[in-house]
Amino acid sequence: MDEDTRLFDIEVRLLLEGVFQVYQHDFRNYATASLRRRMQQAMEHFGCTSISELQHRVLHDRRVFAQMLQFFTVQVSELFRDPGYFLALRQEVVPVLKTYPSLKVWVAGCSTGEELWSLAVLFDEEDLLERTVFYATDINPVALRTAEAGIYPLDRIARFSANYRQAGGRRSLSDYLVTGYDAAAFDRRLRKQVVFADHSLATDSVFSEVQMVSCRNVLIYFNRALQDRALGLFHDALVRRGFLGLGSHETVRFTAHAEAFEDLVPEHRIYRRR
Repeated sequence: MDEDTRLFDIEVRLLLEGVFQVYQHDFRNYATASLRRRMQQAMEHFGCTSISELQHRVLHDRRVFAQMLQFFTVQVSELFRDPGYFLALRQEVVPVLKTYPSLKVWVAGCSTGEELWSLAVLFDEEDLLERTVFYATDINPVALRTAEAGIYPLDRIARFSANYRQAGGRRSLSDYLVTGYDAAAFDRRLRKQVVFADHSLATDSVFSEVQMVSCRNVLIYFNRALQDRALGLFHDALVRRGFLGLGSHETVRFTAHAEAFEDLVPEHRIYRRR
């Protein structure tokens, strides 16, 4: 590591400590490489020449911090992203979930809602929607508002529909959407089954006792300590033999909780609590 990078990382750590002390948002255990990229982007966005200058603005202006949340958190998703994951849920997980009289599903780090609505559509097609409560959580209030609105640009729907078909969709995705003004909104019938809430995997406790946790493409932004903390929360939230779904580049292997889960569909990162 060269000297400039070492000093940059020191400044970033000071910024993260300040954010935690002032705003109680804890990003101190986010992955270093990812933070470097996002802090560079934030400096360019705010016109700052150093992290120290950015820190001054963030700590002294809550409005700047609200904008900074968009750089601390990553909102990159799409409906039925990695269709094989949702097809595996349909084939391997849904039959077990159907044995429960009622269900709770925690979508942790729900971002702008694409993963949530994918699950809601899948559960509707499998006649599970009416007996399910989805808990959709994130630390980013802007992302949560977008997720709750369930409104997406029309130019994204073709890709969403292709993913839906590959994921084993049985109808047309348009059956779940109301379109107008170059946007598409999910049917309110789906939305009434969802509870949205602010929740931090870095600082908050177990959210609820649930039959399934889906947390995809979130742990890749955490260091090992924070990954272990998040997986501990998922383990404690899940009922015995409950299901955990992670992103395609995430795993419970080599973590502090590796023995607490067993592989169910390892190629799609679906696990079951022991």
